[in-house]
Amino acid sequence: MKNVTLSVEGSKLLIEVDLSQNFGPSSSGKSICIASSEGNKSVPGTEDIKIGLNVYRPNK
Repeated sequence: MKNVTLSVEGSKLLIEVDLSQNFGPSSSGKSICIASSEGNKSVPGTEDIKIGLNVYRPNK
């Protein structure tokens, strides 16, 4: 994962992303990647619950 921290507290999934990060433009060049799970990943402590996450901003 890029710039994503997942943790579970009780029955809540906590997702932490540093919004000041920048991993460059997408392949189309239309957006800038801030964070990504890089596909579907298991939630910590589970195998049957998955998350897929992309955080981005438009490329100006």
